[in-house]
Amino acid sequence: MSDVLAIIPARGGSKGVPGKNLRPIHGLPLIAWSIRQARDAGLERVVVSTDDADIAAVARDHGADVPFLRPAELASDTAATEPVMAHAVRWYEEQGERFDAVLLLQPTSPLRLPDTIPAALAQFAAGGADSLLGVNENHHFFWKNPSVPEALYDFRNRPRRQDIRPEDRSFRENGSLYLTRTDAFAASGNRLCGRIDMFVMREEEGLEIDSLVDFAMVEAVMKAIEFR
Repeated sequence: MSDVLAIIPARGGSKGVPGKNLRPIHGLPLIAWSIRQARDAGLERVVVSTDDADIAAVARDHGADVPFLRPAELASDTAATEPVMAHAVRWYEEQGERFDAVLLLQPTSPLRLPDTIPAALAQFAAGGADSLLGVNENHHFFWKNPSVPEALYDFRNRPRRQDIRPEDRSFRENGSLYLTRTDAFAASGNRLCGRIDMFVMREEEGLEIDSLVDFAMVEAVMKAIEFR
């Protein structure tokens, strides 16, 4: 799919793991993996939206565009991602560049295999959806409300994984990637809008980094599969 703006949001004020986006993992700063994957997928416009000068410098070193620093009001702990996306799209439009779609890549999901982004772009282009999200098939049984436990499945007839019908399978939004047609995003203000499609990713690609334990786990998987 042509004319896609890849946006990688990376603010500097991470509290769970200070300096998270620049923390080394498997030989590269965390943010570098998403930049590299977008570039390897052939995307010409890969922008890192950050409020942090150090992140900006590292992002540029690894091939990203950082033509602006994110304004403070979009870099708070409570700032949503959609306004960050809209800010980047608007900035490029003011420079005379318009895109058919926006690809959001979260840097905290560095495990994308080489064919993943191209396959997602191809599915999105062929399917005619307005937006697409990365998912992983869910193999877990969930409960809610510890004070009055309630199963979200029939525990009296616990199904075997292989016996679950395709239409009854559930999927987890993994936060790794989202694709949205720019006009649909502008109209809705949401990365997921209109006709939504799911892009099913491999199990290891669903790992996210939010803690030091996650860093250790993801790096162990990267080493085990000789991730490059």
